Formats: sequence, C-alpha cells, structure tokens
Amino acid sequence: MKIAVIIPVKTFSNAKTRLDLSPHQIEDLCKVMLEEILHTISISPQIEKIIMVTKEEKAIEIGKKFNTITIIDEKEESVNYAVALADKYLLENGFDASIVFPQDIPYIKTQDIDFVLNYKMPPNFAIVVPSRRFDGTNALVRMPIDLMETHYDEDSYKIHMNTAKEHTRNVAMVFVKRIMWDVDNSEDLKFLLEQNEKPQIAEKIKKILRTN
Repeated sequence: MKIAVIIPVKTFSNAKTRLDLSPHQIEDLCKVMLEEILHTISISPQIEKIIMVTKEEKAIEIGKKFNTITIIDEKEESVNYAVALADKYLLENGFDASIVFPQDIPYIKTQDIDFVLNYKMPPNFAIVVPSRRFDGTNALVRMPIDLMETHYDEDSYKIHMNTAKEHTRNVAMVFVKRIMWDVDNSEDLKFLLEQNEKPQIAEKIKKILRTN
C-alpha cells in the first residue's frame, strides 16, 4: 500500500496570526515546527512520500532536506484547495491512501503515525484525529485518495466524521495526544511548552520567544 502525507503550508507571513508574536518570531516558529514534523514523517517506515503544498520559499527549502515533493499553491485559497491539489498528484501517481497533517504539531512522533495507521481497513476507510479542543482535524486518513472532499476551517472534525460515514462504513476516530496538540493561539503554545515530550524542540521554541 502506497501511503503519502499531505502537508498544506501557509506563507509564514500569513500564518499564526492569533499568536502574540512578532513577524520574525512567527517565521522562526513556523520553520522549527515544519522541520520537526517533516523529520518525524520522513523516518516513518509506512510513509512512501511527503507532499507539501505551499508557495512559501523558506518552506520549500526546508522540504528539500527531506526529499519532499512540493506542489506550488499560488492561490493559497484554503486548506481544502491545497489538499485537492495534492489529491490530484497522488491519484495520477498511483498512491493508495493519504494522511493530511497540519504543520503545527511539532511533538508528533513516528510511533503516533504507526498507531493511527493500525486502524486502516482496506479497501476503503477514513481515520480522523481531532484537535485538542475538538474543533478541528489534526490528522485525516483517506483510502482511496478521493474517498471524500475535505472540510477544513468548518468545525472540521465533526464534518469529516459525518462525511466519511456517507462514503464508507470503515470510519475510526482516533485519539493521539501528540497529534492533537496544535498551535493556534498563545494558550496552545503555553500548553505545548508545559508538556515534557520533546525537550530539544521546546528549548528551540523558548529561544524564539525570548527574541524580539
């Protein structure tokens, strides 16, 4: 089974607007989080390829370190549009399943990916990992690639669960704490830094927060 990860990446200057940080701090934070998630995914034995959808040049440079395929998203219209671009590429290149991850879950570990994929149920299935506040989707697995369209930015985890059930009986909601820990606002960032999961990444983030 050929499985790819899809990561939509906003232009850093447009990202994380709810964080009380300077543009320079936001850019550095985005770079640290993206590099960490790409590193983690790149060493997962179950993942064939990482597809990043972005027009952010600094993200593209980071992606090159991990043999990431980048699809340029000039419109940067929405997460759903970015995922649709990746879906088209994966369908044309014979992939069986995909996982959509956000770029802001830096504490994810390889075993978390394995844990989620333990729930796969061919020939068609969907797996949803919600965000910590249950208002978003932090992992969405679909087989086949075009099993369903995505509905990000719309209380997405409930909609993804309901939509998936319209297309297959094989639907699982899975709770994986490190995948559920995303960074949308200052409270999320504070929460993340209180968790003793990746001390080196936490220290990098704290260093960014100490700069102007």
